[in-house]
Amino acid sequence: MKIQYLGTAAAEGWPGIFCNCPVCREAVRRGGKNIRSRSQALVDDSLLIDFPPDSYYHMIQYHVPMAAVQNILLTHAHQDHFYPMDLTMRGNGFSDEVTGILQIYGNELCCEWFGEAVRTASPYMELDRRLAFHTITKFQTLNLQGYTITPLPALHDRRQNCLIYLLEKDGKKLLYGNDTGWFPDETWRFLEREGHLDGVSLDCTMGRQKEGTNHMGIPDNREVIKRLKLYGCVNSDTKIVITHFSHHGGVLHEEMEQEVGTDGWYVAYDGFCLEI
Repeated sequence: MKIQYLGTAAAEGWPGIFCNCPVCREAVRRGGKNIRSRSQALVDDSLLIDFPPDSYYHMIQYHVPMAAVQNILLTHAHQDHFYPMDLTMRGNGFSDEVTGILQIYGNELCCEWFGEAVRTASPYMELDRRLAFHTITKFQTLNLQGYTITPLPALHDRRQNCLIYLLEKDGKKLLYGNDTGWFPDETWRFLEREGHLDGVSLDCTMGRQKEGTNHMGIPDNREVIKRLKLYGCVNSDTKIVITHFSHHGGVLHEEMEQEVGTDGWYVAYDGFCLEI
């Protein structure tokens, strides 16, 4: 299983679109891996996780074959993770030689946002022949493209049912864990029974700061990994990645690598690929 991190920032990007703070200015000065777009991941070149307003940029920058994407998993309805207006560009009159219906999976609020975007589009676009939305709930198993996918409850926006995902294929398991703070008890109970994880991807929005209530920082990440080790989910063969960084965390890429160097974790950056 291959995962490519197309975007690795929090909501405002890094540098923040209107921000003039020292760490945003320093990110611009250094460039490279310190420039981060909004959160999105691509699994095996065909399964997308989240659909932010930077999706078009990701397609261009990383040669993402969007026309070949069959399924999109949404974690939650925040604009940096779900920008449904761009999905309507798959409609008639905007995209040609489109085959199949793009299947989109997310919570109830994502469904509302999707419906609003479709309602504002012209009937000529025939979006019902190009897009389909499926409302999913926690622990509802999905079988897509040979993957077994389980949505798990996240601790994030209490106004909606935010999700993280466990993906399984060909004997490999990946836990994709953002956006979330400390996992809810029911998620921990599920993971305790799950066994070995080959890959774990965690929210590190707050850098060196401990947070845990909506997002995580490195101290939270260490506590999560400690518990996963206790449950037998993580060992020395598990590849651990941190992602979803905010400039409010204040730690640029090079310093972040130094901070977690002894942990043996990967620090994701835009375009980063990992095989598990």
